[in-house]
Amino acid sequence: MAAALVLAQPRAARAENSLSYEYENYREMGGRITVDTDSAIAEQDLGTEMHFKLGGTIDTIAGATPTGQPAPAGDDQVPITHLTDRRHAWDSDFSRQFSAINVDIGFARSIEHDYMSNGWSVNTLTDFNQKNTTLLVGASGTDDNVEFFFPPGGWRRKLSSDVIAGVNQLIDPTTSASVSLTWSRETGFLNDQYKLVQEDLQILPGISLPLTFAENRPNQRDKGTVFASVNHAFPGLHGALEASYRFYHDTYSITANTAELLWLQHVGSRFILQPNLRLYHQSAANFYTYRLDGTGIVPTAIPNPLEVHYSSDARLSALDSVDFGLKAIWKVTDSFQFDIALHGYRERGTDEITPKSAYYRARVATFGSKISW
Repeated sequence: MAAALVLAQPRAARAENSLSYEYENYREMGGRITVDTDSAIAEQDLGTEMHFKLGGTIDTIAGATPTGQPAPAGDDQVPITHLTDRRHAWDSDFSRQFSAINVDIGFARSIEHDYMSNGWSVNTLTDFNQKNTTLLVGASGTDDNVEFFFPPGGWRRKLSSDVIAGVNQLIDPTTSASVSLTWSRETGFLNDQYKLVQEDLQILPGISLPLTFAENRPNQRDKGTVFASVNHAFPGLHGALEASYRFYHDTYSITANTAELLWLQHVGSRFILQPNLRLYHQSAANFYTYRLDGTGIVPTAIPNPLEVHYSSDARLSALDSVDFGLKAIWKVTDSFQFDIALHGYRERGTDEITPKSAYYRARVATFGSKISW
């Protein structure tokens, strides 16, 4: 939610009045997680200097996900557990133009049966150099409550805060560039309450009893991101290219690099095609371990961030991923449009220890419509 609240790139201060709806189906291969999402956004100008946006989302989640336990001896299939859930969320933004400065205030709330989140954001856009240069400065935060199932159970608090500073520069009539810096801090209960670690307790020679424990992550995580993008229009081709790069590092010792290319191609006056490709690579967290046996780590019955840290969540391992897709937009009239998109996502572990079954492949299909006035 923090990522959704922080405005990653400068945008036009004045948006159009519109009502949009989108349906998305996220489906992991092999009977893993499926998410059906219905979302709607309404935007309306309030006079000539103010704009209001209100959005709502309903997610229906079902399927299976890895528990974090290692695969049994002689097998490469990691254990999975089935889950179902429904999430309701809303967010709102109010922006006001003050001469060369636009101020945007946002609030959001998300509710699941085991996770509740409240978020806020404040962002400013300031124009310079005859509006050829725009400075973005913003801050956001969340206050979450997470249900914890291991004894003694109950709810745990998680807080996050983010600050961002960026600049967008119009280089010439067909080219613009953006650079931004983001710093984030999370504190409190940062575990995934569903992920386990396993340690085999030897009870007789050659006979072991597998014991499971909750993972134990630090209670603070600082994250830094550098983002840069270039947008260039090719009038002769009736298209435009957006190329971006993101560098990320955090106090878990995860370093990540993301490169993305997006092409916008006009086909006639009513159709737009948007193919895209995103490549991602990350290193492992310094406390990630696929299997505790032989590490000397003694897990605790109750997670304690002051003790040794450990997690077998493959999302914290060294991995690569690729995201590729195509979106088509049909502008039926100047005020009404449809869009449809299909994306594929693949993960691959790179530590040569975590089995392939801990990672996943997914397909994302979306359909949307929008009416403007």
